[in-house]
Amino acid sequence: MFSASSKTPHKQPRKQSISIGRGTRKKDEDSGTEVGEGTDEWAQSKATVRPPDQLELTDAELKEEFTRILTANNPHAPQNIVRYNFKEGTYKLIGFVNQLAVHYTQVGNLIPKDSDEGRRQHYRDELVADSQESAKVVISETENLEEDEDPKELETEPGSQTVVPAAGAAEKVTEEELMTPKQPKERKLTNQFNFSERASQTFNNPLRDRECQMEPPPRTNFSATANQWEIYDAYVEELEKQEKTKEKEKAKTPVAKKTGKMAMRKLTSLESQTDDITKVSQAAKIVERMVNQNTYDDVAQDFKYYEDAADEYRDQEGTLLPLWKFQNDKAKRLSVTALCWNPKYRDLFAVGYGSYDFMKQSRGMLLLYSMKNPSFPEYMFSSNSGIMCLDIHVDHPYLVAVGHYDGNVAIYNLKKPHSQPSFLSSAKSGKHTDPVWQVKWQKDDMDQNLNFFSVSSDGRIVSWTLVKSELVHIDVIKLKVEGSTTEVPEGLQLHTVGCGTAFDFHKEIDYLFLVGTEEGKIYKCSKSYSSQFLDTYDAHNMAVDAVSWNPYHTKVFMSCSSDWTVKIWDHTIKTPMFIYDLNSAVGDVAWAPYSSTVFTAVTTDGKEKKGQEVQKGPAVEIAKLDKLLNLVREVKTKT
Repeated sequence: MFSASSKTPHKQPRKQSISIGRGTRKKDEDSGTEVGEGTDEWAQSKATVRPPDQLELTDAELKEEFTRILTANNPHAPQNIVRYNFKEGTYKLIGFVNQLAVHYTQVGNLIPKDSDEGRRQHYRDELVADSQESAKVVISETENLEEDEDPKELETEPGSQTVVPAAGAAEKVTEEELMTPKQPKERKLTNQFNFSERASQTFNNPLRDRECQMEPPPRTNFSATANQWEIYDAYVEELEKQEKTKEKEKAKTPVAKKTGKMAMRKLTSLESQTDDITKVSQAAKIVERMVNQNTYDDVAQDFKYYEDAADEYRDQEGTLLPLWKFQNDKAKRLSVTALCWNPKYRDLFAVGYGSYDFMKQSRGMLLLYSMKNPSFPEYMFSSNSGIMCLDIHVDHPYLVAVGHYDGNVAIYNLKKPHSQPSFLSSAKSGKHTDPVWQVKWQKDDMDQNLNFFSVSSDGRIVSWTLVKSELVHIDVIKLKVEGSTTEVPEGLQLHTVGCGTAFDFHKEIDYLFLVGTEEGKIYKCSKSYSSQFLDTYDAHNMAVDAVSWNPYHTKVFMSCSSDWTVKIWDHTIKTPMFIYDLNSAVGDVAWAPYSSTVFTAVTTDGKEKKGQEVQKGPAVEIAKLDKLLNLVREVKTKT
């Protein structure tokens, strides 16, 4: 809408003139001159004639201004149009009405001069005009030559030659020129807005179109008609259903009603939660990984290319660069008790949480982290008892075997969304009575059932088989300390049970495996014999923490203990071949996968942190020496 104001004063009445009889004289009102006979009609005097109903207005009224406002509203447009609103189910008044009124339309074929088509058309017109002008010039020149030049009247000077063209040749030339007019040279239209020099132009690679074809989704056409009778029948059926449900509720007891309501509330809450999570979880996980890849890009670059140049000047000492840090608020106040990399997905690893302190046993957790997303675990499981060990199946990387502090073993399936284990041992199914220190997956049995082994402080080596929905156990061997048999007056014999701490299976000989105990002995056992050992090694003075077969040499294995030593053995010889004293309790050892002569060991003293105060003085040194003397005294008392 727009407005325009016009301020106009009242107009004086227009003067009208009439003629008076001829031969009379009268002064002209405007000029004051007399008008007599013989004058023209247009020069005669004029008299003002006013209509009888004209108002007499004063000068102030005549000078008064009136304002008029012009709007773009269409006076013929309807203002009371209503339409049905399907959302509210009622007719609603439309507030906005189209005020546009078209009085005249016509489709034209005009082309703007500045457009590309207009320029091309103008250029073609110029070419046609130039060709026509050139043809006219050629015709006029040939006519002048025929009229002026006569071969008989040509005069030549002495020593000069005159060439007279033949008439036929002249006519031939003129006809060819007339038939083929000269074409003017094309002018290149330069683009003033995209000018570039020839020297600065480069070669542009050709564009490639990439297309793909897909099958269209299936479609179905549905059409139906509804009348009043069908609508009425639908309402009647709905009312009958409501009445039936009311009758059923009346027949129920108050307790059943409360339980039914609680169950419905739980179902609705679970459905709402699962709907929200399933819709967003996958997209949120992808976005979270993308954000973390940008955040930890410098760490990934250090992981690939970091190399400390100062290592060349250190003798047998290296440096460690911390890269990723994985933590979770729900796992606070829990110790990391087990680690295992996934054999198929190289970026995924499992972490077991628990506690080694007998007096501080509580819950446990199993978390699986990915290096693609260090901020939050990919999978999270909780347990009532602490997790002490775990192992991931080689052929089925979604199955995780876990050993608990309370003696139970469990199998977690990463494919199932719930947090409960798929398999769990119990007292009826032969669980251990002491903490499980190690579990290890084995090859499938003769019936193609999955199975794994476990070792515990109760002296049992147990084979667990997954049969349908339960765990079936078989005691492979019971550890007994040799020479510790005592006779009871009733004629019975009591055997001291050895406490198993670690075991490892041979890489090539399937039935052969080693077991380490808290007494410092290592037993070579077979799956086929459950009553006796193949061999016994007096390996260490304290508990054996780990044993490991060499991945290349089939006769060599390695052991570590809390007596500060790492020993390398040939299983055909009962004495160690190499002994390494690391001046601290050794928690674990592992062979290098790329070399048969390289291994790593982990001690309990750790490393000094930056800013950590190291205790020094005579008291500290006396405590160190007392610790060594106590170890020697314990050995002497045992012998």
